[in-house]
Amino acid sequence: MKIVVINGTEVKGCTYHIKEMLLTNLRKDNEIVEFYLPKDAPNFCCGCKLCFYESAAKCPHATSIGLIWTAIKESDLIIFAYPVYTLRAPGQVKSLLDHFGCHWMVHRPKKEMFNKRAIILTQSVGASNKAAQNDVATSLTWLGVSSIKKLGIRLNESIIWEEISTKRKEKIEKKVKKLAKNHKIDKRVKPNLKVKLYFQISKMLHQRSIKKTKNELSVDDKHWIKNGWINIK
Repeated sequence: MKIVVINGTEVKGCTYHIKEMLLTNLRKDNEIVEFYLPKDAPNFCCGCKLCFYESAAKCPHATSIGLIWTAIKESDLIIFAYPVYTLRAPGQVKSLLDHFGCHWMVHRPKKEMFNKRAIILTQSVGASNKAAQNDVATSLTWLGVSSIKKLGIRLNESIIWEEISTKRKEKIEKKVKKLAKNHKIDKRVKPNLKVKLYFQISKMLHQRSIKKTKNELSVDDKHWIKNGWINIK
């Protein structure tokens, strides 16, 4: 099984150690590739729209973003691991996801995404992890991922890993092991109801667009036709 890990910070602090607990339980017989933000995707989306109007390959940041996107497409399991910043995902995580907008269901979805699983692993001192997780979950759903498992850890004791008690670490490890247990082997999933709904709505939008434009098809419309999702005959 191929696993891609998107680390939302380069700091080897609490998030890193919790993520390593997870990977320790997944490394056997699996291939793991990791990226660290912002190092591996340092540029913000500049809004040039070249990815929408022409191709993702025309993105000014295609060299770095393309490597991550290819790894995601080739993976069986996607893991996002990041700390909660001001109740939300870190800016560098959002910046990466902004570059994937052209692959959303409403634009040019990729068939490879429909059978993947994903894990969103976050941690905070004591605040809710929900809103920060939803930032990534929303993007993954629109990319076509149906199985998204979330684990939010509230540290409660400290933001310094070495200052957290052994008892608390053992509780965290227990939760992480339980999550890893269901993701040790490749398990293809079928699109869930939400993904199917988003796909059908997007399909209707493109069918309407094609009827209106006919000879002036957009890159998105051509993608839907090429994949056999829309028949123009």
